[in-house]
Amino acid sequence: MLLKNARLADGRPVDVLVRDGRIAALGLELTAAGEEVVDCAGRTLLPAFVDLHCHWRTPGFEYKEDIATGSSAAAAGGYTFVNLMPNTKPVCSSADIAHRVMAEAERVGLCGANQTVSITENFDGHTLDHLKTLPEDLKFITEDGKGVQSGAVMARAFAIAAQRGLVIMSHAEDMDISPWDYRLAENIETVRNLHLCEYYGARLHMCHVSTKEAVEAIGAARWKGVPVTCEVTPHHLWFADFDYRVNPPIRKPDDVAALIEAIRLGVVDAIATDHAPHTDQEKAAGAAGMVGLETAFGVCYTKLCKENGLPLARLAELMSTAPAGILGLSDHGRVAVGFAADLALVELDTPYTVDKNALHSKSHNCPYHGTQLFGRVDMTLKGGRVTWKR
Repeated sequence: MLLKNARLADGRPVDVLVRDGRIAALGLELTAAGEEVVDCAGRTLLPAFVDLHCHWRTPGFEYKEDIATGSSAAAAGGYTFVNLMPNTKPVCSSADIAHRVMAEAERVGLCGANQTVSITENFDGHTLDHLKTLPEDLKFITEDGKGVQSGAVMARAFAIAAQRGLVIMSHAEDMDISPWDYRLAENIETVRNLHLCEYYGARLHMCHVSTKEAVEAIGAARWKGVPVTCEVTPHHLWFADFDYRVNPPIRKPDDVAALIEAIRLGVVDAIATDHAPHTDQEKAAGAAGMVGLETAFGVCYTKLCKENGLPLARLAELMSTAPAGILGLSDHGRVAVGFAADLALVELDTPYTVDKNALHSKSHNCPYHGTQLFGRVDMTLKGGRVTWKR
């Protein structure tokens, strides 16, 4: 394929030649030698997005989302790789479940996936033996949705992670405190896990950071050289003082400002969706979460670039380059010769309105319904193959 008349994130015009699933050449006035030619008509070509935090609900909750519908939603949102959380039924506490999920994503073929494994077996809060036998291809462990409540258990998990080269993804919430103070619940767990990270030296990734105090603590730890990375979600950047049930909850305007400033300062590494499908009935009953794969780029481009002046190239780092690096996808996340031809063609200047009924997810728990955004994904390529086209 030859992509003609595109622009890079910094605005430079470019043609891109794709061969054998990789970027073979970048330049101007490239000519085709039998390749399919696509006229990008001046639209912007970004590295396809990588989501560090996603729920596709397999196994056990396929009525909310399955791998096929999750993959379709990802492709329509410009994503070609996602990192899946283990709060399924059964909980993903074994290599067998993880490998089956990843194999099914590969079979569907629209979006690659890494399946994380629970920190404690079956989320029981104390059993860690399964971590000692994980195969080399499973490197990410998390108790997403709950967090490890015992400090002693979490300390032992960090010790095992340091010994085996595992990355701990932290859902920071002291669940004894969250019924009466969600902010304190996140902040206390954040500080605890930062200290354990510094003490044991295992890699730590802080999920869906939402408070100004938490992001300040992470920034201080990074300044000391603690091996921690962190993500924020589009909805914690977009909403403030908004009554929509997510966990961690929507925060205050000064929290949003602190997260945006942390992005500017480089404290925040990545933007992750926390795509969490639920049925209408579950949402009405108080289930926490929202779908986000198909709205993430538009929300972030509108909020960060249009409203706050963030360079588009920095947004590409947050949604593509940095998350690919955290996951160890060494040939993803850049529009460069030799890299995988995982690309997202986006239209930046034409506004559009979010319609939750037009989403590809099985679920429609989307609080952006009716919102006007900029930053529309028009085409997604994975390995040089079109997986989504408007």
